[in-house]
Amino acid sequence: MRTTSRLLVCFLVLLMAACANLKPRPELPPETALPPGSDAPLDDLIALAETRHPGQSAFRLLSEGMEAFALRERSAALAARSLDVQTYIWHDDQTGGFLAYRLLEAAERGVRVRLLVDDMNGRGSNLSFAALDAHPNIQVRMFNPFRSRSGTLGFALEALHSFDRINRRMHNKSWIADNRIAIVGGRNLGDEYFSASDQVNFVDLDFAMVGPIVRDTSAVFDGYWNSPAAYPIELLAPRDVSAQALEALRKKGAPSIAKASSSPYAAALRDDQAVQRLIEGDWPMYWASRYRLVADDPLKVLGKSEGLAGSNVLALLHPMIESSRSNAYIISPYFVPGANGADMLASLARSGRAVNVLTNSLAANDVAAVYGGYAQRRKPMLEGGVKLWELKPVAGMQAKSSLFGSSGASLHTKALTVDDSLVFVGSYNLDPRSTSLNTEQGVFVENSVIAAQLNELFKAETAGAKAWAVTLEEQRLRWSDGEKVYDRSPEASLGKKFQAWVVRVLGLESQL
Repeated sequence: MRTTSRLLVCFLVLLMAACANLKPRPELPPETALPPGSDAPLDDLIALAETRHPGQSAFRLLSEGMEAFALRERSAALAARSLDVQTYIWHDDQTGGFLAYRLLEAAERGVRVRLLVDDMNGRGSNLSFAALDAHPNIQVRMFNPFRSRSGTLGFALEALHSFDRINRRMHNKSWIADNRIAIVGGRNLGDEYFSASDQVNFVDLDFAMVGPIVRDTSAVFDGYWNSPAAYPIELLAPRDVSAQALEALRKKGAPSIAKASSSPYAAALRDDQAVQRLIEGDWPMYWASRYRLVADDPLKVLGKSEGLAGSNVLALLHPMIESSRSNAYIISPYFVPGANGADMLASLARSGRAVNVLTNSLAANDVAAVYGGYAQRRKPMLEGGVKLWELKPVAGMQAKSSLFGSSGASLHTKALTVDDSLVFVGSYNLDPRSTSLNTEQGVFVENSVIAAQLNELFKAETAGAKAWAVTLEEQRLRWSDGEKVYDRSPEASLGKKFQAWVVRVLGLESQL
């Protein structure tokens, strides 16, 4: 009886601790990005080009995973003053670990490193982030953190107690080196985002950027860094931020880096001519006079600026699409346009404008719930003349599935073009979650060459070998790749079909 009572008391204590509210972050002195310099390697590579293009910024689409990894790795190796990194997910795997070690090396040579990580995934790597924070030149902040720092039970209890807050996440991704070059887009940090996974790799996209747009990116980073939702990890887990933890991380990292350097992926990087040209400083870019970085208010995760009014990204995207004169190409892995969005796209198509959409098929989608939200809007769009494609699952690979998960999908690109000149690349999915719950950001550019490149990527990904064209024949859906026609979602498991059906029945569209 006494044992049972003790267990009950322990459980109640645990429950009370886990359900306690997260304390407000104390006031901290504001910090800002270090200004560009004139005597570092990245200054030598970029400053002269900026001088020759006053008022302009340059952009490069990073569609290949290995190139996206190499540019991050190389910019970290060249950085002399600062590295600011903001991400939703940072995996402790081959590429994620390599990039973390590069940042640690930069800190060792005196570079100021700031890491801002969303805590939904960062909590699982609490010890590693805390160890990095122990370095005098590295600061780590967790965005919208959990009070509990480990354990499934604590996670679950806190999520139940504070669901409205925990359900709102920072989805932004930025990588800024010396305030000279920035990478912004859809990629998180981990093997599947850099074509390094032997299971599932994402089709993804970033913008590499130089010029004034980099300083704009730094200003957005500073806004999130100084937000009351960004907690220094030393406030959350002070015991884990220690010199001993940092030394253990160093000892663990060195052999891991040596192993990664001799891996098949490293060999592929060395053999890729485009990657090698990039490493040697050959970064061809396209200059533009009209561009803009847009980000949501970081206080969105605290329930401020809710719904459509809280989405600065959608505030520009919606009129951009609606004002199209001839065509729009939309790529969104989680595509849940809702009744209003579906009506707008169908109306554009009925008026003679070509509206083309690529999203994940049910078989390729890791979040079957999202497909359920999209599927109920599919027929009205097709009836209006919208052209739809659904990406096939990666050949020989099976995407992992969960009801509300966020890893394993084949398509991860968030981008669009309008009228062959306007381009958007960012973290924003065309879905209610990106609009009303998560913070998002993206880059808008007016450049016909970049638009043509993105349209070519769209056409390549919608070819029969990679995607099914979805059509409506006599009010029945059809999926075709030019060789075979299906009358139900191709290759999708019964489990995924059931999950998508549940979402439609329960009306969970607003949470997708």
